[in-house]
Amino acid sequence: MSTTDWIAVDWGTSHMRAWAMTASGDILQRAASDKGMGSLSPDQFETALLEQIEPWLRDDALMPVLACGMVGARQGWCEAPYTQVPCTPLAVDKMVRPVVHDARIAVHIIPGLCQQGPADVMRGEETQIAGFMAEHPHFVGVLCLPGTHCKWADLRDGKVLRFHTYMTGELFALLSQQSVLRHGMQQEAAQGIDEVVFLQAVNEAFQQPQQLSSALFGLRAAGLLQGLGAAAARARLSGLLIGNELAAAASLWQDHAVSIIGDQGLSALYAKALQAQGIPVATVSAEQITLNGLRAAWQQLARSGS
Repeated sequence: MSTTDWIAVDWGTSHMRAWAMTASGDILQRAASDKGMGSLSPDQFETALLEQIEPWLRDDALMPVLACGMVGARQGWCEAPYTQVPCTPLAVDKMVRPVVHDARIAVHIIPGLCQQGPADVMRGEETQIAGFMAEHPHFVGVLCLPGTHCKWADLRDGKVLRFHTYMTGELFALLSQQSVLRHGMQQEAAQGIDEVVFLQAVNEAFQQPQQLSSALFGLRAAGLLQGLGAAAARARLSGLLIGNELAAAASLWQDHAVSIIGDQGLSALYAKALQAQGIPVATVSAEQITLNGLRAAWQQLARSGS
């Protein structure tokens, strides 16, 4: 029976996922927790980690733990420095090791990436980019990584040349839950999304991005005057925001190969929006790519002898 040789951890703002791994990169076991960075103080991270990985540890061996994501943020367990683009996505030499009290674990936190002009940062996505590059070493094009804050990264020659972040997911949450638009979206929308309404809104916002603010208030007016339902309102809001993002990021993705890494549902929306603009896209599982990136980091760490 195989034993755990190292542990991979993806620690975001709201969730943490861990995998017990063999030296060759096979998954032995999985664990997950809703104790994300946002709910923990720095002195609580070690306990939260041990709650999930305790069964995988041995008293006679030091277990390497490789972690990516917001665990390395300024508000996280231990701040990991950013590596400035253009660069390769993983900087093993800049990994940080937080102080731990359990002598069975050695935690290594992967640094994020930064850009000075325009100012931008990422944490966690660099590991997904590394995982994608491991599978597609000769890829030249753009990666779209949808989420609360969507990243668009320009890749060439194994390096991240530049990237841009759009707060589309967070704007959707704020507008649908806390703005005046919430009154037309209180009812939980049905499973799936009205694709016709969504794509109409995408095209409208893409063609006239300067009208976004007015189009957003139009959702409230359409609910009052035309009986726009909650499901259609949510589809239209999503389409307006994603269409506006596509317009802003057009210099990155136009005339380039585009691959999307993210949650299946959200990735599908971005794929539909891009395909509506005549751009062929490929979608990739976020979990698999994240693990590929953590495996690449493990291999580099093992070679370095750290």
